[in-house]
Amino acid sequence: MKIGIIGSGIVAQTLGTKLVQLGHDVALGTRDPGKLDDKKGFGGSLRDWLANANGKAKVVSFRDAATHGELLINATHGQNSIDALKLAGDDALGSKVLIDVSNELDASKGLPPRVGASQDSCLAERLQAAFPKVKVVKSLNTINCGVMVEPKALAGGDHSVFVSGNDAAAKAAVGELLKSFGWTDILDLGDVSSARGPEMYMALWLRLWGATKTGTINIKVVR
Repeated sequence: MKIGIIGSGIVAQTLGTKLVQLGHDVALGTRDPGKLDDKKGFGGSLRDWLANANGKAKVVSFRDAATHGELLINATHGQNSIDALKLAGDDALGSKVLIDVSNELDASKGLPPRVGASQDSCLAERLQAAFPKVKVVKSLNTINCGVMVEPKALAGGDHSVFVSGNDAAAKAAVGELLKSFGWTDILDLGDVSSARGPEMYMALWLRLWGATKTGTINIKVVR
């Protein structure tokens, strides 16, 4: 499948590497694709990422990544996501499935950062409102990027991941991709407004990270 990733930091790079390993045709979108030697958002340089992809991926603009993908992933910083998708363009986004893995975190008042989601609103909803034709599915935002792509490396994969979105077929397509990563406990929370829950959960996840001194953590919904 052709997959376009909007974003080029460590989350985008980790997802892109996994997708290439699974045989997908990946285009990684960045604001300035000519700057391959800059380190991006806690990740390595895009030149190094391309080298590790062995010619099976490319680095392009946000717009070209959106045009390339049959399925899209938003892996930008949550505070910049709407602007990045505007740069991609409505016509390039079309009515494609967009997996939103981002969190809106504000570190301007110190650490841990403040979470932008509330009982009234969340990033996934704002993305859906800004781009009404796009099929937004919130997922993978409750874990770090290493666990996103290798769930079985933690507790043998016996933990939970969530999906939220308005379109049942889009959520089913995202579920199949999650299964290819190794996820087995995929819990559908409901429409896109249900993404408020996993986005607000990040306030607890950040505290868990601080308490355990590792980001390789997750929760399991026992039912």
